[in-house]
Amino acid sequence: MTRAEGRPPIVVGVDPDPGRRAALAWAADEADRRHLPLLLVLAMEVPPGYRPATGQPAWDRWQEGLRAAGNLLLEEAVAFVASRRPGARVSAVLAEGHPEWVLHERARDASLVVLGSWHLSAFQERFTSAAVALPLMAHARCPVVVVPEPEHVSERPAFLVVGVDGSAHSAAAVDWAFEEAAVRGARLRALYVRLPPVPGCDDAADFRESRRLLSEALAGRTAAYPDVDVRHEVVTGHPVEVLTKESEHALGLIVGSRGRGGFPGMLLGSVSQGAVLHARCPVVTVPRPSP
Repeated sequence: MTRAEGRPPIVVGVDPDPGRRAALAWAADEADRRHLPLLLVLAMEVPPGYRPATGQPAWDRWQEGLRAAGNLLLEEAVAFVASRRPGARVSAVLAEGHPEWVLHERARDASLVVLGSWHLSAFQERFTSAAVALPLMAHARCPVVVVPEPEHVSERPAFLVVGVDGSAHSAAAVDWAFEEAAVRGARLRALYVRLPPVPGCDDAADFRESRRLLSEALAGRTAAYPDVDVRHEVVTGHPVEVLTKESEHALGLIVGSRGRGGFPGMLLGSVSQGAVLHARCPVVTVPRPSP
């Protein structure tokens, strides 16, 4: 099975467990909304210490069995997408290797990469969502979406949450959030989370500065997306705790892959890491555009 030609696809990592289809469903719906092709990727790797009961088979025999099992899983995944979104342009690829490396390579030519919050390996629990998602979020040049299991149920009217901190990565997240809200016809909540004031600081001045940064971050976007109902708030607390709580019933939480507080050389911010590990809704990390 090969990739559909045309616009850069949405790439989704396929979970071999047929009961875990939240990421696949999310990706299929998003591809339909954005009129993009969908590429299903299944990464499979021989587990360390593998010893079948009948003795170690020849490597070519093992590969043949691996490919057959993988292709069957992909056929089932393609059928799932076709039943959910009959008009989807879907293709699939089976790749040997660690899921993070495989998805990173596919992300080079993708509009978006989507994976589930469970492991992506066909064997046991060796590859956790964090082991795959965090390195991918740090290095991918396109947005990365982590979709939790079971499939998330949002409130009505539907809304998205975007974290704002005034950084370039945050600006990219705001751009993506407005676009996604427009595509979905959803409301948008833009939150600037400031840390609790320390004794002796001018709390009122700090609050005004936070409001200014938030307003600047949204400037121009409302004119570009006049139909998006956007609400902006300055909230005091720990960014991860506030964003995950406020987005609990949202369609999704959008954050930059890094923020203002990152150390030089850091590839992934603590807020984006914390959001992926703790949020109950899909989390989208958006990288800063390449210069």
